[in-house]
Amino acid sequence: MRDLLARQLADHVETARTVEPLLAQVADLGELLCTTFDNGGRLYTFGNGGSASDAQHLAGELIGRYKRERRPLPAVALSVDPSVLTCIGNDYSFEDVFARQVSALARPGDVVAAFTTSGRSPNVVRGLAAAREAGAKTVLFAAGSGGDAVRHADFSLLVSALTTARTQEMHLLLLHLVSEWVDAWAAGEADERGTYRAAPTRA
Repeated sequence: MRDLLARQLADHVETARTVEPLLAQVADLGELLCTTFDNGGRLYTFGNGGSASDAQHLAGELIGRYKRERRPLPAVALSVDPSVLTCIGNDYSFEDVFARQVSALARPGDVVAAFTTSGRSPNVVRGLAAAREAGAKTVLFAAGSGGDAVRHADFSLLVSALTTARTQEMHLLLLHLVSEWVDAWAAGEADERGTYRAAPTRA
């Protein structure tokens, strides 16, 4: 069993090294979110299962804080309201649980981000398609080729992971990197392009 755990850790470390080529896309997403929030836009995010947890985690980092004291930022996870989810699932279909919410809420100037390990979940694909139709910018956190969802994504952060566990671990790393970028900007430590400056002094 100890050997098994050691192999899992080694696999995690090896997979984490493959994230480095994605740093340019992380920076692009950081810029997009800073511009979105600066212009009064919102982030809507969603996913299924563990990916729903990642979506909620990102929203929590932005509404609350990542590291710094700064203003709250408008982010909404679309997987947290069981009444809405079961209403849409019952009256329409589970494949529509995100798309219908996105159609109701997202507008041009907003960002809609989906987390998925496969890129093939029909409700995720439909959610991103609805975001495009609403005029929002779309972001995909996925793995490999991104599956069907990548066709509806303006920004794609695709990790090189072969298992669900490693994919979700890399998605957590990526959402923390994005949170670092936006957190520094919102606290006045960096501009929206990530150029750091001295933190503002407190009165």
